Amino acid sequence: MSKKVRKAVFPAAGLGTRFLPATKAQPKEMLPLVDKPLIQYGVEEAIQSGIKNIVVVTGRGKSAIEDHFDVNFELEYILQAKGKKDLLQLVREVSEMIDIAYVRQKEALGLGHAVLRSREIVGHEPFAVVLSDDVIDSEVPCLRQLLDIHDFFGASVVALMEVPKEQISAYGVVDAEPVDHNGAKNRLYRVRNMVEKPNAEDAPSNLAIIGRYILVPEIYQSIEAVEPGAGGEIQLTDALKHLLRNRPIYGYRFEGKRFDAGDKLGFLKATVEFALRRKDLGDSFREYLRNLKI
Repeated sequence: MSKKVRKAVFPAAGLGTRFLPATKAQPKEMLPLVDKPLIQYGVEEAIQSGIKNIVVVTGRGKSAIEDHFDVNFELEYILQAKGKKDLLQLVREVSEMIDIAYVRQKEALGLGHAVLRSREIVGHEPFAVVLSDDVIDSEVPCLRQLLDIHDFFGASVVALMEVPKEQISAYGVVDAEPVDHNGAKNRLYRVRNMVEKPNAEDAPSNLAIIGRYILVPEIYQSIEAVEPGAGGEIQLTDALKHLLRNRPIYGYRFEGKRFDAGDKLGFLKATVEFALRRKDLGDSFREYLRNLKI
């Protein structure tokens, strides 16, 4: 019987160079998608998936993340004094939504290193990893889909998505065989190998790893065992390959739509689609788009 996943790790120490100059003094995780920062979408997904504890791996200049999920007494006092009860409730919901611990990554040495920094807080139990850049809209939270697979097999699970051949070199890609599970044919895979950012002609498949993981605690030993790659960074993909020597890893082609909000075009697409779905904005925004003279 596998242990229940109780914690989700959010690596958030990156420099966000693709969004400069906006991220010069603001964490990319705090960029607003309509009216909520990117990281909040991931935190809400974790909550909806049954995870109650969040570990955020931060770095220099990331204090805005801590401030966002903390209590702001001055703002609450002003909103209460002005009778803005709806906004007051909204602000309080953010600070009360979940328990968050923070750990520092002093140098941006790769995703694997960021995950390793969470070791003392997570302890010897399975845990989730959520990359805020990947915003996933789905009926059943993507993390919950992976947790169901982990609960059944007691193994690590990575989220997979089919990617066009011309884009495959931007992802970690798996070599995997399909597995039938509860009728979910063509969605569950047993991973045989994985390659970080292969050339299109060398890619073992079109199944790319997306920013959701359920990991067994042995991943920490694997991270310590692998050598740094390009740029001196410790890649999580390399650690997962090392883990494969002794432990099975499954991949699940999740149900839902993923937005690459770490890319400018992907961020714009997400903003448009999320705005159109809003009851308070959708109709007016749709009318505006119809009348654009392009």
